[in-house]
Amino acid sequence: MAEAITKKSRFPKSIPYIIGNEAAERFSFYGMKTLLATFFVHQFLMSDAQSNAKTHLFISITYLMSILGGVLADWYLGKYKTIFWLSLLYCVGHAFLSAFDTQLNLFMLGLLFITIGAGGIKPCVSANVGDQFDHTNQDLISKMFNWFYFAINAGSTVSTLLTPILMLEYGASVAFGVPGILMALATFVFWLGRKKYVYVPPSGYVAANFIAINFYALFNPSKKKEKGESWLDAAKTKFSDESVENMKAVWSALAVFAFFPIFWALYDQNGSEWVLQATKMNLHFMGYTWLPEQIQAINPILILAFIPLFSYLIYPAVEKLGIKVTPLRKIGAGLVVMAITFMVIASIQTKIDAGGQPNIVWQLLAYTLLTASEIMVSITGLEYAYTQAPKSMKSTIMAFFLATVFVGDMFDTLVNMSVSKTGWLSSFADAKGMENAKFYWFFFIILSAFTLLFIIVSKNIKEKSYLIDDPNLVPAEIDSAEHH
Repeated sequence: MAEAITKKSRFPKSIPYIIGNEAAERFSFYGMKTLLATFFVHQFLMSDAQSNAKTHLFISITYLMSILGGVLADWYLGKYKTIFWLSLLYCVGHAFLSAFDTQLNLFMLGLLFITIGAGGIKPCVSANVGDQFDHTNQDLISKMFNWFYFAINAGSTVSTLLTPILMLEYGASVAFGVPGILMALATFVFWLGRKKYVYVPPSGYVAANFIAINFYALFNPSKKKEKGESWLDAAKTKFSDESVENMKAVWSALAVFAFFPIFWALYDQNGSEWVLQATKMNLHFMGYTWLPEQIQAINPILILAFIPLFSYLIYPAVEKLGIKVTPLRKIGAGLVVMAITFMVIASIQTKIDAGGQPNIVWQLLAYTLLTASEIMVSITGLEYAYTQAPKSMKSTIMAFFLATVFVGDMFDTLVNMSVSKTGWLSSFADAKGMENAKFYWFFFIILSAFTLLFIIVSKNIKEKSYLIDDPNLVPAEIDSAEHH
């Protein structure tokens, strides 16, 4: 009797189009974003505070728009149409930036279009990646999200280095125009793959939605709670058992997401507070005196190296030691590494406060740890947001995950406002407004507390993967007319 041959898992044919689209889109976004803060100051004569406020507001609204995109995709348009149509609006936004670089109101209108486009497609693109897999190749999902993240950072690395040079050599119209061209290319590449995608149709407005089920369970608990039942089980008197069980899965995911805002609050300081810290350090390293703004480029460069390192070496090595590498363990380890990162940053600042001038190599160490933490927390979060969400809520749950960035950035904003306006955290800055070591130790303490709580809570979180495994959901090359 012949032995059965195990068929090797393969990546879906749609993946190259998704990766190409993501790389070009991220080039467009980060290339434009890199220019904003200094452009507001130089072109529209804003103060540093005004410029920072508008830049942070732009990022915040972008991540809030991910909720809109998630609802549109899950309930009404489906992921493909949501991505395609919002990408076109995204392109219009870039065109406004390039054409109206001297007219503030129209320039801001362009940014608004970009917030809707970029924010709206965020949860859909990530969820669309997961939709391409089923139980025959689910073992490749983790590697796929790693390469997805690789594409993000490849695009952002190139654009972060290139667009400032374009601004210097050719002016704002070209510097903002090139990212616009890349966004148009991203949209075209996405359209080219339309016959390769697995399409998950929108569910339409679902009466058994997140708000309805939770509201009913809270205010109509007529069902007597049995031992071992959840408070959500009260909703089973009106909604199906499956809907209520799906809601439990959502809350499990949200319990994990609750720990992400503090991660982003610390992570996003590398593009602002850390740059200012670098201005007080010895920037001579490897025979070259670096600019303070150049140091942050090490993050996306390290990501490109760390993704295959973690995926093909570190995680397998840990598994060989008998330690199962689960998403929750990755996230917990990443939070611990981020805490160590801020111990390094706070120690650097302590030396600066004492009148020293430590070499920039110490901040490079912090960037290395920061990147390792990002690999374990952010990439895993993308994967977790998809696999732990029921089919009808995948884009919506991805939107909740992305919204954690908004919460983290807003926390940073409130802390900095208190520091700058002689609030109760004013002791965290010196006479010139530069954050001192207390500022960084403050964030270290908060993260440490959250990390300890996560370790405790994660032991009680049950993981259940919801993967698309429906024979009716086939690549569009078989029948794609309805999706054109």
